Amino acid sequence: MRRVFVILALCLAEPASAQYAVVHTYQLGGEGSWDYVIPDPPHHRLFIARQNRMMVVDELTGALVGEITGIKGAHGVALVDKTGRGFATSGNDSSIYMFDATSLNVLSHIPAAEDADAIIYDAASDRVFSFNGDAHNATAVDAGTGKLIRNVPLGGKPESGVAAGNGKVYVNLTDVSEVVEVDSKTLNVTRRWSTAPCKQPVSMAIDVVHGRLFSGCRSGVAAISDIAAGRIVATLPIGQGVDGTAFDPATGDAFFSTIDGALTIIHENSPNGYDVVQTLKTIERGRNMGLDPLTHQVFVVGARFEPLPAESAAANPRRRPAMIGGSFSLLVIERQSNK
Repeated sequence: MRRVFVILALCLAEPASAQYAVVHTYQLGGEGSWDYVIPDPPHHRLFIARQNRMMVVDELTGALVGEITGIKGAHGVALVDKTGRGFATSGNDSSIYMFDATSLNVLSHIPAAEDADAIIYDAASDRVFSFNGDAHNATAVDAGTGKLIRNVPLGGKPESGVAAGNGKVYVNLTDVSEVVEVDSKTLNVTRRWSTAPCKQPVSMAIDVVHGRLFSGCRSGVAAISDIAAGRIVATLPIGQGVDGTAFDPATGDAFFSTIDGALTIIHENSPNGYDVVQTLKTIERGRNMGLDPLTHQVFVVGARFEPLPAESAAANPRRRPAMIGGSFSLLVIERQSNK
């Protein structure tokens, strides 16, 4: 009988979430900075923004399967599976490029607004929304025709956003530290709330079942919002320079990738209860990531950089070191068994 109690106690003592580990590193190479990493689960591909193009990479092998070229300031991609179309933001010319998701050929250019950055597809309205930082608005596009509908003023500088699946779209406003809610059909802003004590919310993910938003904040915290109440219910520490966030409903784990080369994993114990369960070392400047909800793999990109001379760092602390040629890499991260 005592043995049964001991076994039960050991089982209850197991951590709420299994640990994660880097299982593959693929050296992709290529020049240029990078931004969003967007998985394409049905086709086991990743779309990775690389300054003047979108790299399309096989998730299983790390092989480059194609590129969308000619983009002027590549940021995000939104994929519309039912039509086989994709939409990529081109920030330097304030445009959205519609492309064929199979051939990767660009089909049309759609006017957006200044600093077109993150982009999502909302199935409830069958519309694509780009979030345009410097313009302080969102561009709504008909996903079927690829035609501009109109720009929606947001009252602040948008960063990442998500679709809730019910006709509501949520986006972080980084300059005013707010979350804003947009009705995707009427194109009206319906609510907004403060992310305090989180400052500069950037990346975003959603737990649709429990009605929670996860905002990665440049002030070094993750902020979790109760959507129905329109308020922050928890904040937890993450790394510095966050730019990627994802939530896996199958495991209850949220991920925050940061420029300091770390992936913070937060487990959802309950809708208002969260714990940091792991901080995984990834890769230099590994601030961007994507999650495949079918395989539960996390993908982080980064590179190696030349050391910055001390005198240069002192003269300009914001100066970036030069990337070592060919070092741009993709890390594949998987959940490990507790057994």
